[in-house]
Amino acid sequence: MHPRAGASLSRRRFLALSAAGAATGAASLSGCAMQVSSGVSGGGETVTLMVKPDDLSPELVRQAQKDIGVKIVTVRYDITKLIGMMTNGAPPDLVRGVGATDAPYFAARDVMEDLDPYFARSTVLRADDLDPVNDLWRYDGRTQGKGPRFGMAKDFSQDSMFWYNTALFDEAGVGYPPETEPVTYEEWLENAKRLTRRKNGQTTVFGGSYNGVSTPNLLASLTAAAGGSLFNDDFSRIDFTTPEARKALAWYIEYGRSRVGPSIVQPDPNTWDGPTFQANRMAMSNSGYWLGGLINADKKLAPHARLAPAPAFEGGRRVSPCQAGTGLWMPKKARNKDAAWRVFEWFFGEGPAKARASSGWGIPSLKSLRPLMPAQEDYQKRVLKVQNAELEHFSVIAYTPYATADSLYALFNQEAPAAMNGRMSVDTLAGRLNSLMNEQLERGKEQVG
Repeated sequence: MHPRAGASLSRRRFLALSAAGAATGAASLSGCAMQVSSGVSGGGETVTLMVKPDDLSPELVRQAQKDIGVKIVTVRYDITKLIGMMTNGAPPDLVRGVGATDAPYFAARDVMEDLDPYFARSTVLRADDLDPVNDLWRYDGRTQGKGPRFGMAKDFSQDSMFWYNTALFDEAGVGYPPETEPVTYEEWLENAKRLTRRKNGQTTVFGGSYNGVSTPNLLASLTAAAGGSLFNDDFSRIDFTTPEARKALAWYIEYGRSRVGPSIVQPDPNTWDGPTFQANRMAMSNSGYWLGGLINADKKLAPHARLAPAPAFEGGRRVSPCQAGTGLWMPKKARNKDAAWRVFEWFFGEGPAKARASSGWGIPSLKSLRPLMPAQEDYQKRVLKVQNAELEHFSVIAYTPYATADSLYALFNQEAPAAMNGRMSVDTLAGRLNSLMNEQLERGKEQVG
């Protein structure tokens, strides 16, 4: 399937968009502005960005006006509103998105601008400076990771990597994971069980959290680590009954069933790992390098927090993907493309990008900005050593263009609790997920055409 150039944006082409909404990532686009390099002026134009409230601070909006002469108007991200604006021929000039799951979905519907010509003439965002994570934003009409670039990640993490608290490991008498070699997923889960603490029937310390950015994308990553693929060759069907996918599913169900960490059957009251890990109530968290932004600001926690490589299944293969790659894309029918690209350059390659790189909230998506990553303290140097070694194991794990991550996530959450509570076998769950998710994918393929 290849998108049809110039295809009309009828409401039928957006039925799948309105089914469940586009996937969202945990990472925000916010960052403090720094002095920027000189560049082409925006000419006093106005650019509309559809973002989430935390994506672009008012201070950053004012900084854009000062630095590049472009007035930014923000519209709250809302998938229904986005559909309406695109259908009516008046979309935002830039839209936030999660590269790992949104890029193939929107590109397949022929609504994203091909940014290759812009990159080719840019002196700020050079193609040879782009980290490979930006390949999440490429799609050739069939496979993610190849073809034109439709967006860019603001920064990223290899989201299967995990942080661990050495103080909690010491209390439980559990040995630390190796710095550059992966533990197995089987070992990770056993360690999590040993690290979990309960009192009066309540969990006081989670042994480990392993939920990823989005469950469907996590399961795709786990299946790849087991040596297989969650989707068929054209991404039109999903199969949890292959040996590799079943291994991934069984591991994640056991994770939930054992109650060692937050899950849909045992939610974390804090709703995300950061506060719980910071409070010494979580021994491991698979939040990737990104969580370092929070850890670096806590001088009591930071010396005890260490980063470890992504685990690997026994008999599988070593992969360390990014499950988000949150950034921006430009709608094909955007009205102020040149000014929007100037904002794009500024945000991804100048002051805001330098501020994010030095904060520790994610790995910069430009290789030239890596020297700005925090490395002043010994614990930061240790983290950076582990992270730099892990970069060579990054790979794009392609995702289906036929359904949003949110829609598949809702179907998983509908069925999985019964298995995590011991009322359904993994094999029965696999069959039910296949039936429900493939029906969703079939509808999406019909809508794409």
